[in-house]
Amino acid sequence: MLIKIPYDTSYLTTECNERNIVAVLEPGEPNVDKTPEELVISALERPIGSSRLADLAKDKQKIVIISSDHTRPMPSRITIPLLLQEIRRGNPGADITILIATGLHRPPNSAELINRYGEEVVSKEKIVIHDADNQNSLIALGKLPSGATLLINRLAVEADLLVAEGFIEPHFFAGYSGGRKSILPGIAGRETIYYNHSALLIKQKTSRAGFLDTNKINRDMEYAAQTAKLAFILNVCLDSNKNICAAFAGEPVAAHRAGCEYLRELASVKRAPADIVIVSNGGYPLDQNLYQAVKGMSTAADNAKPGAVIICVAGCVDGMGSKNFFELTAGAESPEKLLKKILDTPPLETVMDQWQVQILAEILCKHKVILVSRNIDSETVSAMHMEHALTLEGALQRAFELKGKDAKITVIPNGVSIITED
Repeated sequence: MLIKIPYDTSYLTTECNERNIVAVLEPGEPNVDKTPEELVISALERPIGSSRLADLAKDKQKIVIISSDHTRPMPSRITIPLLLQEIRRGNPGADITILIATGLHRPPNSAELINRYGEEVVSKEKIVIHDADNQNSLIALGKLPSGATLLINRLAVEADLLVAEGFIEPHFFAGYSGGRKSILPGIAGRETIYYNHSALLIKQKTSRAGFLDTNKINRDMEYAAQTAKLAFILNVCLDSNKNICAAFAGEPVAAHRAGCEYLRELASVKRAPADIVIVSNGGYPLDQNLYQAVKGMSTAADNAKPGAVIICVAGCVDGMGSKNFFELTAGAESPEKLLKKILDTPPLETVMDQWQVQILAEILCKHKVILVSRNIDSETVSAMHMEHALTLEGALQRAFELKGKDAKITVIPNGVSIITED
């Protein structure tokens, strides 16, 4: 049997005896009879729980559109022009700012902006990149349910109308992406993001993909969006080719929940425990660094038997993703000691990337992880308590050495696209 796994902008392949394969876990393919543009236009014409955006924009002077950053496969070349068109249909003279929700990510460069929006939008529209550390650009809006201070970008708070675009996929601790995540972490201050991503909240059993109502991280995020007066969202779902397969617009909670329900129908698959689990993040852009690759590993761990081997395939063209992510992980004597240190860290003492390290440490305490990447060297991977392989074939051979030639395998080509359930 040919195993084909997304890697950067292409694929890695290897052969495996079919008798070893337990399952190949993939989301259902949507049945779509409209173009991406038609889907978005239809959603904007029939918003959920809200008036049309064109009507909301009437008589509003300052309008802010929050947009996803370069780390997300958001088809903004389609969505942003249509949002601008809809706003200007109701208010041709509106002062519109596109605010890029970087959260704690690095700012996008010029090439990434053009790749995301196209030259016309970049050259003609007002674009501001959020900076979570610029205190002059942040406003405090009280406390979140968790107790954190809510710091939000000033442009959003002072807008007469606040709009956001985003895409919905399963999220390994927020339940789902999209919707309220444009506010927190998207345009929040560092202190707020740290508390929301603290060990105290990450360790909750419902801080996992598919959970919303009982998820305390999501509770903070929805509260932040409501407090910031996010008035209207346009969220899309993507198929396996990263094309829009559904669009949802309207009141932020109602439209987002409708999108999540649609996605759950496609993304839910039966858990398939195995001795070896092969996973990726579905290729670029979500596999551009090791930090992001932890998301796919989390899905793999949910389908791994005790002591299983996880083979994570990730392009990692951007390396680690951050220096702190590497130093926190590599600086620990063992995953067990690393996890204990993080769990003992109070929310107000959370440090950069601790949440991702926490989830990685939880995985490493239970499983051997083999990283397949040509852009990170073996010494670096070893320092992070994982093994390294340059090829998928080599990683699978090593996994068979560890688990035996009769080991059972579950293949997950895109770990961020599914929710596994019993």
